[in-house]
Amino acid sequence: MSDQIRIVSLIPSATEIVAALGLGDAIVGRSHECDYPPEIKDRPVCTAARLNSAAPSQEIHQNVNKILQSALSIYEVKLDVLEALKPTHIITQDQCDVCAVSLEDVEAAVAQLTQSQPQIISLQPNTLSDVWHDIERVANALGVRSRELLEDLEARVKICQQKTTHLSIEELPTVACIEWTDPLMTAANWIPELVTQAGGQPVLSVSGQSSPIITWDTLVATNPKTIIFMLCGFDLQRTRTEAIALTKHPEWKKLHAVQHQRVYITDGNAYFNRPGPRLVDSLEILAEIVHPEIFDYGYKGTGWEPLY
Repeated sequence: MSDQIRIVSLIPSATEIVAALGLGDAIVGRSHECDYPPEIKDRPVCTAARLNSAAPSQEIHQNVNKILQSALSIYEVKLDVLEALKPTHIITQDQCDVCAVSLEDVEAAVAQLTQSQPQIISLQPNTLSDVWHDIERVANALGVRSRELLEDLEARVKICQQKTTHLSIEELPTVACIEWTDPLMTAANWIPELVTQAGGQPVLSVSGQSSPIITWDTLVATNPKTIIFMLCGFDLQRTRTEAIALTKHPEWKKLHAVQHQRVYITDGNAYFNRPGPRLVDSLEILAEIVHPEIFDYGYKGTGWEPLY
């Protein structure tokens, strides 16, 4: 089957889904951000970004807004590469213009192809169940089974939930998950659901909705017991740099989580930002952070670290 299928994945989470389904060898092209599993890095890159991801957070945010306001896409599809690869399937997303190439841009590119007419699979996950549905949909489109993978992922989720069911409401700390630092944004979509499953009480964001911009006054007034940085597109080292910059804010030391050294950084790019199989790893990371007395999966030092 994989000999006949030629997949181009234009979003990291889809690349991880395809690989987890056992079709990693069928991926012939990827986006510039697809980096997992590691063996995928030698595949031709089919996209490019119109902004500098190494810039400061505020500058990235401003540049994103400028590009979107000018009716351009943040990313471009390399049509010549796509043409040469002759894909049978292209996987993209229709959820976030900042996350990856838009469905509209992919459709426009495919319309110009002369060597192939690939099937477009577009993902739009907002909750954990949406992610499971996407895995099933991708598997069906590619002619493989998803049941074993989904059963394994759901079993790991259930283990986390079962280990925290005995906790009282007082033992479930309030948790603020920071997705961006300038402007200040909290992580939503599937993140509040993961926090709940890890034995925490999510604050400042709503499950299944977009990530909101919040004010410092709101953060101080909510005063979460735990703060977790899971910055969009940033690894552990970059997240630490951004988080330390935020500690200079005059309100920072007023926060309960700061005073009790309950502030943590994570590799958001590898885990929390990608709606694929590693969201279960993300749940296990959250469980380790929120309830270290119950969980020890071994992610500390690679998936997360204390800020202090």
